[in-house]
Amino acid sequence: MTELATLARPYAEAAFKRAKETGNAGVWADALQFLSAVVRDSDMAAIVNNPKVGGDRLLQLLLDICQDRIGDEVKNLLKLLVQNGKLKLLPNISTLYEEYKANDEGYVNVELYSAYALTKAEQHKYVAMLEKQLNKKVNATVSIDKSLIGGILAKAGDKVIDGSVSGQLHQLAKRL
Repeated sequence: MTELATLARPYAEAAFKRAKETGNAGVWADALQFLSAVVRDSDMAAIVNNPKVGGDRLLQLLLDICQDRIGDEVKNLLKLLVQNGKLKLLPNISTLYEEYKANDEGYVNVELYSAYALTKAEQHKYVAMLEKQLNKKVNATVSIDKSLIGGILAKAGDKVIDGSVSGQLHQLAKRL
């Protein structure tokens, strides 16, 4: 996964730089998310990974699927990815692009995992604590993970804040 992120980084940086120049950061984000979803689809993945499908046919299929959902500059990126055999990087490019956009706009996307459903008050409390710690506005997505036993686990990009019971037990086991 790290290798894919490394390969995707130059594409994501270039896309974000171009989006900033043209003032279309939101349009690019939507287009990259859409393309990422298309490439992740199991039926489409089978076509993408099929060596019998040529690059031109694959590109035309993708352009037909996308039609007016992506602009000309995103189509150029798509062509480049197909020509270079890097289409599988699209989900990583989209993720990195979102991180650059969030950083530029002064917020961070955080995935919060809890062993149980959080109330709105608890969510606000955790978000406030994370905003203070990260010095940015936090856009949190909350998920339930019973394996945590208790507490929360927060993932902000490559930063992980583990306040879970299972994490503390793991740290204790390492120390012993």
